[in-house]
Amino acid sequence: MGNVTSNVAAKFAFFPPDPATYGVTKDDETGKLVFSGVSPDMNMEVHQLTTKSGNKVVATFWRHPFARFTLLYSHGNAADLGQMVELFIELRAHLRVNIMSYDYSGYGASTGKPSEFNTYYDIEAVYNCLRSDYGIKQEELILYGQSVGSGPTLHMASRLKRLRGVVLHSAILSGIRVLYPVKMTLWFDIFKNIDKIRHVNSKVLVIHVIDLQGTKDDIVDLSHGKRLWELAKEKYDPLWVKGGGHCNLETYPEYIKHLRKFINAMEKLSLTNPPPKQLTNEPSVTETKHSRCLRFRKR
Repeated sequence: MGNVTSNVAAKFAFFPPDPATYGVTKDDETGKLVFSGVSPDMNMEVHQLTTKSGNKVVATFWRHPFARFTLLYSHGNAADLGQMVELFIELRAHLRVNIMSYDYSGYGASTGKPSEFNTYYDIEAVYNCLRSDYGIKQEELILYGQSVGSGPTLHMASRLKRLRGVVLHSAILSGIRVLYPVKMTLWFDIFKNIDKIRHVNSKVLVIHVIDLQGTKDDIVDLSHGKRLWELAKEKYDPLWVKGGGHCNLETYPEYIKHLRKFINAMEKLSLTNPPPKQLTNEPSVTETKHSRCLRFRKR
């Protein structure tokens, strides 16, 4: 059944840029991985992580010297890390956070083939890297999922019970629901976010386009964002962007303002509600068996 689901995902969901927009090489002197077009003074570290499925995924850690939190960013479809560099630099500066992002299997310089379950293995490997290499605790982590990236984001968020926060940007209820307004979850559906959101304990910020005459998200309907927000147990004030589309919400001034407000609220929450002492040990995740648009279509 899992293989059938993954096949559905591959047919409906994944459009990695071809060719990749960047390359990764190893520096002969230092032995460190180097990301093309990013100089050492930009304070970004490159990792190549092996997932449960055996794929090697590329992850980038953008360090801020005074970071309050770390943002684990799962990008949208038809994009790879090379197209996200400018956005990550802006988010790091404006939000004062570290940013960890990664390319899904089969995207950019990551090996393997895209599938629903591979995205889950990918984010699990990245989270374990954050925990082991950087000492990031759940309470210091905010998961960010854009479009198809909401799938691995909610997969992880539903399992990390002490996570600081979640951002769902143009998120989907499920793969099939992007194509058809079904009322029940089908066994072969992919990225069943509508079910997983119910198990998220942390604050959830939803960002989506609000439909106006002539302007709307014509890929993921507003109803997806509204329903995810309704189902969230711990809601944060949503951001409904007027006049935007599926791929350009980052260009609107209210986007960064609202994110900054959310980060500030999470900081206050961490000060007033520190984690219990008995929960300070961080277990590793047990792994389970510039266009950034999500595109679903039949082949």
